[in-house]
Amino acid sequence: MGKFKKIETKIPDVYIIEPTVFGDNRGYFMETYNKKDFEELGLNYDFVQDNQSKSKKGVLRGLHFQKENTQSKLVRCIKGEVFDVAVDLRPESKTYGKWEGVILSEENKKMFMIPKGFAHGFLVLSDEAEFTYKCDDIYNPQAEGGLAWNDKDVNIEWPLGNMKISDLLTSEKDAKWPTLEELRKTDLFKNL
Repeated sequence: MGKFKKIETKIPDVYIIEPTVFGDNRGYFMETYNKKDFEELGLNYDFVQDNQSKSKKGVLRGLHFQKENTQSKLVRCIKGEVFDVAVDLRPESKTYGKWEGVILSEENKKMFMIPKGFAHGFLVLSDEAEFTYKCDDIYNPQAEGGLAWNDKDVNIEWPLGNMKISDLLTSEKDAKWPTLEELRKTDLFKNL
């Protein structure tokens, strides 16, 4: 029996991954990735870069994608809690423009497998969060693209709790990404 459970979502190829956690009175142990076990689940990725970020409550990172050097990502929250989102940007997909979201936290230890062709972002729900990414291609800053986190056509249901939209913290560039409709008018998707 493998150490990971693959949970399907409403978007094909996007999965929630639950690791097997071995715990006792000392704490816990778990594998966060095992190439052989992932391949047995049909998740054939060759990860080449790991990233980590730290953010405070109300930080919204994204929605990001790569126009070249497109990346599949296996993401998880190792401290705190985030709402993680993937938006399908594959032009020929039946779920184009649809999103999937999941709460990732240090408590639930879930991971989110996001294939190439998706915009990705997350909102920090706890006072602080540390977040890790495994990527299957090297980040190319000249190929970065983005989608507006508040695009009305995509209509992501961000779980704000007691936060207001005005409380959210985005980078200057994340505040300026185009909408899906604006992206449709470009040729940005040819490599996704």
